[in-house]
Amino acid sequence: MINTSYKAMLGGKSVIRQLSEYATARKAQVGADHVYDFSLGNPSVPTAPEFTEAMLDLYAHDDPVALHGYSPSLGITQVREAVAASLNQRFGMNYTYEHIFMTSGAAGALSHALRAVTKPGDEVVTFAPYFPEYHPYVEGTGAILRVVEPGEHFQINFDALERTLNPNVTAVLINTPNNPSGVVYSDATLTKLAAILSAKQTEYGHDIFLISDEPYREIVFDGQNQPYPSKYYANTLSCYSFSKSLSLPGERIGYVAAHPQCTDALLIAPICGQISRGTGHNCPPSSIQLGVARVLDKTSDLRVYETNMNLLYDALTDIGFSVERPGGTFYIFPKALEADANAFCMKAKDYDLILVPSDSFGCPGYFRMAYCTTTELVERTIPVLRKFAHEQYGL
Repeated sequence: MINTSYKAMLGGKSVIRQLSEYATARKAQVGADHVYDFSLGNPSVPTAPEFTEAMLDLYAHDDPVALHGYSPSLGITQVREAVAASLNQRFGMNYTYEHIFMTSGAAGALSHALRAVTKPGDEVVTFAPYFPEYHPYVEGTGAILRVVEPGEHFQINFDALERTLNPNVTAVLINTPNNPSGVVYSDATLTKLAAILSAKQTEYGHDIFLISDEPYREIVFDGQNQPYPSKYYANTLSCYSFSKSLSLPGERIGYVAAHPQCTDALLIAPICGQISRGTGHNCPPSSIQLGVARVLDKTSDLRVYETNMNLLYDALTDIGFSVERPGGTFYIFPKALEADANAFCMKAKDYDLILVPSDSFGCPGYFRMAYCTTTELVERTIPVLRKFAHEQYGL
């Protein structure tokens, strides 16, 4: 008999994917230049040239048996050593390779981290707006996802967090810079969060792990940096992906980094290895691990994202939208021009504007635009946004 739980999930297909598929079909009908597609967060800049050079060198000179052989279950040791050294140099940490577990992107990192620190029936707290796939990631472990409503400027609503925390909570899941809002959690936000979690650990008599989802860590604007959450709280598992920093989403490469002072720090990676046995994860490809290890401190040319953000932010605010200025990522999250974001986005489709309604992000009344696209498309979109807002809402 087919598993009924997964069968039921077929009826809850990702809204983002549905809109992306619609946009693809629409482009085939009317031409790509006439569709203004801001649905999918797929990096739009080429991979870092240093990564390409590293891969060419590996394929030309390394032992093909080793290059294409099975990776150890926790990842290639020299790659784990390189990741630890890079994090230590950048953030003043003291990781060793034993704290690093190589994964298939941030999704693989989150899935392993969540399973490592929860059991069925536990609760995981996250903050709206949040990435919709957190639901299957958490619920697939048997844990329960609890959502805290957003605070001012999409920073953490600490009063709501205090009301949500209870003895069943074993993990808190954050995403900064945030998809979909683009907001960066500040030093003050992370300091206060750490203090609350530390106090609650003492009150409840058990660990509360902070799981930090960090695929947009390198995409931060105005010359700023994303504060490293692990610096603030010992029981932190940092979940990273090279998909955005190096424009490698199809290579599925990332890691979990267990804070060296977290509970059972030296057991987290081996436990993740055991989780792999039950999920069939079995590590990312050996050659890709070796390639990224050579370019850990490089990125693609990410400047276009800030250019696009500024163009869109200025245009949206000038038109009359209410919108928080993103501090990073390649998303912007304006308030819709009516209470029903789904109705708003359906009206936008009549103008071939493909916008993602916010309900699945746990924050009704907004919409997301993924501006990981060409600046030329952004510039062509602005008059269409103006026309849509004027004809439909009188702005």
